[in-house]
Amino acid sequence: MSGGLVALLDDVALIAKLAAASVDDIGAAAGKASLKAVGVVVDDTAVTPRYVTGFTPDRELPIIKRIAIGSLRNKIIMILPVALLLSQFLPQAITPILMLGALYLCYEGAEKVYEALSGGHHEEGESAAAAQGTREHEQQMVAGAIRTDFILSAEIMAIALSEVADQSLGLRAASLIAVAVLITALVYGVVALIVKMDDIGLRLARSGSGLAGFGRGLVKGMPLVLSALATIGTAAMLWVGGHILIVGLEELGIKGPAHLLHDLEHRAEVALPAAASFVKWLVETVVSGIVGLTVGAIIVAVMHFIPKRGAAAH
Repeated sequence: MSGGLVALLDDVALIAKLAAASVDDIGAAAGKASLKAVGVVVDDTAVTPRYVTGFTPDRELPIIKRIAIGSLRNKIIMILPVALLLSQFLPQAITPILMLGALYLCYEGAEKVYEALSGGHHEEGESAAAAQGTREHEQQMVAGAIRTDFILSAEIMAIALSEVADQSLGLRAASLIAVAVLITALVYGVVALIVKMDDIGLRLARSGSGLAGFGRGLVKGMPLVLSALATIGTAAMLWVGGHILIVGLEELGIKGPAHLLHDLEHRAEVALPAAASFVKWLVETVVSGIVGLTVGAIIVAVMHFIPKRGAAAH
């Protein structure tokens, strides 16, 4: 009997070692996948704070919490099963689906640019100001944030999936769940910190301590930071959308835009070898942004001007 007990303990120890190795594999795969998705994470972090502006301080964190829960639901309940099924049975469908999401991002970004240039957002200024802070306005902003997050989350999960595509289905699923939780906590933790920074500054300013001056600086500076983040968020939509389209076209066999981008990157690296990595990133960002803005402007024109002409004709 003692021999059987020793054998059982050996089996338990072996299972524990295998489980530990699996956890290590999942952690390594999730870490690798998360690292590749850092660029989109930055974009997601820049986009989100604009959905929390216009609310009283006591509603900011609850709204961020609702968006974060919606983001996690996007990743785990909606995107993850589809991504795993497609990667297993129809991997060629992933690229076109991502490109459709990219078109939405380009449209969203170009729409913001159009409103800024045309002053369209001022035409409804009074009614929008009156609606701010209401339950309906909160619902609209949360829904809009979760819709935008869905596209960025899909890109994050697709990048993560590409990094673990050669792993087993179980390891792929576990790694993507780990990425979803890690990225969501990171993004919305940072967003919460950014949004509440002015409140932190106000407390410091009133504390009478040596940090009071720093607190007053935070209070004065955060509106500028939030305004800058709104602009960065719009640019990020265009950049990410344009980049997805360029890469997607290359994967579908239309290599012209990608070849042009690679040629411009190479020329920039040769011209400034001391800052090769930076200029390569800058060229890729600018070109992707131009592509995103161009495509988005076409969609905005179709959505805005054609319906108006039709209405005028009637």
